Amino acid sequence: MKSLAIRILDPRLGQEWPLPHYASAGAAGMDLRACLDAPLQLMPGQAELVSAGFAMHIGDSGVTALLLPRSGLGHRGLVLGNLVGLIDSDYQGPLKVSLWNRSGEKLHIEAGERIAQLILVPVLRPRLEIVDDFAPTSRGEGGFGSTGNH
Repeated sequence: MKSLAIRILDPRLGQEWPLPHYASAGAAGMDLRACLDAPLQLMPGQAELVSAGFAMHIGDSGVTALLLPRSGLGHRGLVLGNLVGLIDSDYQGPLKVSLWNRSGEKLHIEAGERIAQLILVPVLRPRLEIVDDFAPTSRGEGGFGSTGNH
């Protein structure tokens, strides 16, 4: 994938605030900004949908986009209301971020503040194969905690 088609919905994006971008040469996620008309106060337990200021179209069925919290904000309690956002390759609508304050304190979000990150990942869409049994493995059907505390 060489490019990602976006349509600017908030004229401040790319003018007052940078377009979504990678903050460092090794960054996996592009920072997304809160395109708000006024600062947002998120009370403990409150969730709000916040515009990222653009629409996007991936256009490649072998790629999907994931929305993730920013590490520092997540540690302070600002996470995504749906935990991880999934954007299908054929979606062309506005990008909105479900912000959820899981902390016990009020959180203040400024217009233009970096609120989440967007990563693009490959998608595998396998054909299902019905089988009677699986080839044995050392783990087998062992579930939660079955591999021990090594």
